[in-house]
Amino acid sequence: MYKRGIYTVAENKKIAKDVYYMTLCGDTSFITAPGQFINIEIEGFYLRRPISICDWDEKNIYIIYKVVGAGTEKMAEMEIGTQLDVLTGLGNGFTIKAESNRPLVIGGGVGTPPMYNLAKQLVQQGKQPTVILGFTSKDDVFGEEEFKALGCDVYVTTNDGSYGTKGFVTDVIKTLSDYDYFYTCGPEPMLKAISNATECSGQLSFEERMGCGFGGCMGCSCKTLTGYKRICKEGPILLKEEIIW
Repeated sequence: MYKRGIYTVAENKKIAKDVYYMTLCGDTSFITAPGQFINIEIEGFYLRRPISICDWDEKNIYIIYKVVGAGTEKMAEMEIGTQLDVLTGLGNGFTIKAESNRPLVIGGGVGTPPMYNLAKQLVQQGKQPTVILGFTSKDDVFGEEEFKALGCDVYVTTNDGSYGTKGFVTDVIKTLSDYDYFYTCGPEPMLKAISNATECSGQLSFEERMGCGFGGCMGCSCKTLTGYKRICKEGPILLKEEIIW
């Protein structure tokens, strides 16, 4: 179930290369789990822009987005006070597994934001998450200090080695053994690599281009053991065991 409403931009600032942090003030009651997303209508564009939720409270939604085209470029130019038509409470969100005490939380690029509230909830439940964040280079890195402030052990990788561990998130995973579950969000090649590199179960959040954002158009389907699932509706989170790569 989702809600359509008008939200006001309360903050919009650059935090890394082409990456912005935005605060939207409005009704957050339809957001029920970490990993859900919102769909923003941008004037002059036919399709809404799906953006994952980084965090939320009673009055605000916090999102982090990357400028990758004309739509997000217009978002980056939005001033405080701008009003936006937004669909909230979309997607199924992560399910925190009670039996897991030492989870891995893995974010790749703009797949990092939805992992923040998840890590926060894991810590609040007394679990000890290890966070791995993967980026292209030093200029792309964000979120490290925020995850550390939650009390998480944090590893950062960059493809070019300009910051943290040189390589990919799987290079760090290979050095770890004390984990019993994983949660991840990022580009599909990264998700597939993580699935192959881990022996335990986990949940994967898919980044996908979307038409409607609420299951009406079937444009973002993924093949699973039980048939095709819509990333915007039955997803974006799918179980490792059900995915057919």
